[in-house]
Amino acid sequence: MVGMPDFLTGRGQDQAPEFQELESPEGELHLRFYVSSGEEFALPATGIREVLSPVPDRITPVPNVSPLLLGTLNVRGRVVWVADLGQFLGEATPLNTDRQEISVIAVEDQDILLGLAVDRIVGMEWLDIEKIQAPTAVADGVAPFLRGEWVMGKGERFLRLLDQISILRSARWAA
Repeated sequence: MVGMPDFLTGRGQDQAPEFQELESPEGELHLRFYVSSGEEFALPATGIREVLSPVPDRITPVPNVSPLLLGTLNVRGRVVWVADLGQFLGEATPLNTDRQEISVIAVEDQDILLGLAVDRIVGMEWLDIEKIQAPTAVADGVAPFLRGEWVMGKGERFLRLLDQISILRSARWAA
C-alpha cells in the first residue's frame, strides 16, 4: 500500500483534486455553564486551566473557612480549593453535592488556582466578543464580576460573561 503512487501523492480515487477551505470560527472560545439558580454564564477559555468532574467524596471539607468554599481537591498532587460559584455570586440556594459528579472549572491567574463548582456545564462555544453588551438588571453581588452579557434568542435570556481574575482576587474569600 505504501508503495502505491496514489498513496504517496495523496491523490486517490475518492479524493477531490482541490482542498476545501474550512471556515474559521468567529469570536473567541468560551465555556458555557449553569449555576444552581438556572442562570447561564460563560468564562473565556484562555482563563480556564481545566474542567474536572470529581465524585463529591474527593472534595475534602475544611473547617473554619469561608462558607463559600466546599473544600479542597487533590489534582495530580496539587491542592485546589473548590468554591460554590453560585453562592459566591449571591445565590441563595447552595450547589447540590448529593450526586454522582460535581462539575468543577479550574481557573488560574499567576500562581492562584481555584476550582469553581457549577451545576451543569453546557460546553465550549465560539462567541463574538463584539456583540457583548453592558449588563442589565443584575444583582449587586454579581455586577463586580461581569464583563458584559450577550442577548440570546429573541431577547428572553442572557448569557453573562464572568471575569475570572476578579473572582480569584475578590475580598469575599476572606469572609
